[in-house]
Amino acid sequence: MAGLSPQHRIRLSATLALTAMLAACVGAPEAPQHRPSRTTMDRIAPRPDQRQCLASLSRSDATFTPLPDQYYGAGCSTLGTVRLNYLRSDDSRLQLSNLGPVTCPLASTLTGWARFGVDRAARQILGSPLARIETMGSYNCRTVAGTERMSAHATANAIDIGGFLLADGRRINVLRDWNNESPQVRAFLRTVRDSGCKRFGTVLSPDYNVAHRDHLHLEVGGTKAFCR
Repeated sequence: MAGLSPQHRIRLSATLALTAMLAACVGAPEAPQHRPSRTTMDRIAPRPDQRQCLASLSRSDATFTPLPDQYYGAGCSTLGTVRLNYLRSDDSRLQLSNLGPVTCPLASTLTGWARFGVDRAARQILGSPLARIETMGSYNCRTVAGTERMSAHATANAIDIGGFLLADGRRINVLRDWNNESPQVRAFLRTVRDSGCKRFGTVLSPDYNVAHRDHLHLEVGGTKAFCR
């Protein structure tokens, strides 16, 4: 600034300071905004319907663990699901095998069906309490066989039942026993199927098609009930 008058020095210094301030404001990056993910938000504030369902499931004496929401793409997800450990019958706990995540409404419906449909049918028709429900799984990211429509399994809203273990050690298998020579065994399987039709939105059995020859497909939701 040599050779400048005092007034010019003051003006030049002020201009340089203002330029530096403006550069700092323009170049400063915005502070990052951290927003909770959908899963985190659901953990913090469950939906009212989900809270109501979980409370109802707790009152049924079922033991379960709530699971975090998961999105898998292609229309597949497990939202509002739980992992069922045990169900409650009149005087004992019912075991479950090979069962993955299921939505809370499916878990709640399954609990009522197991206790008041399957266990009581086993006692009344076969003379033994139910010990375990043997499943073929629940969540599966796939379409309905032979179509491009997503299966209810793709959102954990369906479960496949392959058989039942009684407290006296007998095992009733859908594939082997649907047309069993014993009228009691046949009556038991059709009774639990018909009981399921009163609770679930869709129930498919070996009477429906060959794809269901080895299991009962139980599904919640849907706009129109279907039982076969």
